[in-house]
Amino acid sequence: IFRKISCDVKIAAMKLYKDAHMSKDDIIHCVGFFKSTFWRTLKLWRETGDVITPLCTTRGWPHLLYYNDVDYLVQFIEHRPTWFLDELAKMLDSNQFISIHYVTVHRTLEHAGVSYKKLQHIAKERNE
Repeated sequence: IFRKISCDVKIAAMKLYKDAHMSKDDIIHCVGFFKSTFWRTLKLWRETGDVITPLCTTRGWPHLLYYNDVDYLVQFIEHRPTWFLDELAKMLDSNQFISIHYVTVHRTLEHAGVSYKKLQHIAKERNE
């Protein structure tokens, strides 16, 4: 049966054990822990200084392209603004060894501030 044990009770139990005020068996009996809960909480207490598991700080998918890759892509587009997204994806695969979908290239360029209008402007300047 699952039973929620409050953080305050867990902290008190860890402090009692750390300061040797009570034996492990007495703490387990008084608090109502299972032995596995006690050892898991003690391990977490020693590793993190807390009795609850820390929340994940990173959310979502990891980035496939780092700053250097995006910068390479943007500089490449300035030289060849007429390339299609799938050609850019193939170029990244062959030159940077990064295999990504052309939709990822599109989203990355949008995030970097490269729009269709800017590409048209660059292409127009190159043709003049």
